Amino acid sequence: MEHIHHSSNPLIKHLVNSLRDTTISPAFFRKNLALIAQNLLLEAAHLLPQTTKQITTWQGENSFSFIDQRQIVCIPILRAGIPMMDGVLELLPEIQAGFLAMKRDEKTFKPTIFYKRFPSLANKIIIIVDPMVATGGSLIDAISLIKEENPAHIISLNLIAAPEGLHAVSKTHSDVSIFIAQIDDHLNAKKYIIPGLGDAGDRAYNTEG
Repeated sequence: MEHIHHSSNPLIKHLVNSLRDTTISPAFFRKNLALIAQNLLLEAAHLLPQTTKQITTWQGENSFSFIDQRQIVCIPILRAGIPMMDGVLELLPEIQAGFLAMKRDEKTFKPTIFYKRFPSLANKIIIIVDPMVATGGSLIDAISLIKEENPAHIISLNLIAAPEGLHAVSKTHSDVSIFIAQIDDHLNAKKYIIPGLGDAGDRAYNTEG
């Protein structure tokens, strides 16, 4: 599957495995999510739109290539996508952001959408950020919603995926470029990624019951 880019970067692997440790603080968890998003964005940067700007340098006026931030929208899937979006915005502070809130039904394992707020997505490059791709249902639904707005291309930055989830997303949306930090072993009976790292939203914001 050429549209799935599984990172081999040792630093990304280090950051991912650091998050598996249940003794780390929510602040450390959020910081590492942001750092992983930034590293994945570097791997995906060749897909971002370019523009030429004339600037004043120490030798006078000259033209150089820059990323065209006006053509990019970052959309986190709440809650755990927010720290990843913060990491993206640190590198590309002039891009726009949208927001999508989804929750998985623990009985049916299907996602429910309960909040959507997008700027204009027409002909834009969309960067979806969400740590986990378990069954793939949330990402599939998010991509379907975004495609209704006629974007130019969709990039998904994800921390950990199960093979089952990636297969489901690929089967439905093979035109989306997915940059994944780590593909884990499998889903368990409760559709959690094994070995995984638990509920990323709860761990990021210390809301475990």
